[in-house]
Amino acid sequence: MKNFFLRYKLYHIPFWLAYHLVWLILNIGSFKEVYTYLFYSDASVKFYFYVVFQTLGVYFNLYYLIPKLLYVGRNIAFIFSVIATTLLCTVCITCGYYLAAYFSDQTFMELFGVGVGEYPKIFFTWALPSSAAVMTLGMSVKLAKNWLNAEQKRKMLEKENLETELKYLKSQINPHFLFNTINSIFALIPKNPDLASESLANFSNMLRYQLYECNDEKIELAKELQFIENFIDLEKLRLDHGHTEMHFSIENSTTKKQTLAPFILIPFIENAFKHVSKGKGQKNFIRMNLKANDKALELKIENSYTASAQQSQDVSQSSGIGLKNVNRRLNLIYGPKHLLTHRSLKNKFSVILKIEW
Repeated sequence: MKNFFLRYKLYHIPFWLAYHLVWLILNIGSFKEVYTYLFYSDASVKFYFYVVFQTLGVYFNLYYLIPKLLYVGRNIAFIFSVIATTLLCTVCITCGYYLAAYFSDQTFMELFGVGVGEYPKIFFTWALPSSAAVMTLGMSVKLAKNWLNAEQKRKMLEKENLETELKYLKSQINPHFLFNTINSIFALIPKNPDLASESLANFSNMLRYQLYECNDEKIELAKELQFIENFIDLEKLRLDHGHTEMHFSIENSTTKKQTLAPFILIPFIENAFKHVSKGKGQKNFIRMNLKANDKALELKIENSYTASAQQSQDVSQSSGIGLKNVNRRLNLIYGPKHLLTHRSLKNKFSVILKIEW
């Protein structure tokens, strides 16, 4: 029941009722007089016009104008739209005065204390200030709430960035990674000098990128993809290509300058190389496909792993911890704009990650 109440924002109803009742009590007097006014006075029709049209105006502003105009930087259009919405609500509310008089046996003067020709006074003195006040209140509450949420998210993300920065520096630039890569390149020199030279250049580019080029919250997609390619090329040096099938493809069809959180994809790729099966009597494979366009990025990874009970448990636990950590980072940075799914089958582990720009 509580979730239903919060999900459909039903708590807004008592807020608006309380808001308008407070104004009625301040203007009319006691609660008993307000009750008589609402249920036995013909003039109360205009009160319901205030409630309905001001509420509609506020929610149109909160859930359409602010997201569609203010949040995308169209400030001038937003200001004029808010003014137009306020004026339109005021016109509708003013019409409520005349509608109440039309269905009443009393004259306009008896109902509201002004003549029927006092439209400017009703519009500018009564209806417009009230509409402007409620629009300002609704917008202030919304922006204050969003600011508090953004500030809380910023602090959490700042803390997360500090943790992930240390984590990735330790996991990517550590003696184990350095020694394995250097040894692989060293062993390759007499066999294939050209490939060894190319691998060394890739290794140098990776270190430069990690140390100097990825300090911002988000970096260019092209740079991150290049880093991923270099990372895979180096990891492939350690694979037994005679017994392991390796397939990786990048399809980047973006036409805009998209950005991505640095190292957000690497944990999934690293996980595949770390846990891929290596037995000669079974099918070993790593298959990765990365697609990017102007709407989203999608990464699909599959890797085989040893089917023994203990090793399968170790793989699942290790993968689960890593996925849990990176999923927390994805939630902080992308929120509902990402979708992460993973499955662990008998001999295969798969991950699908989709991020909308």
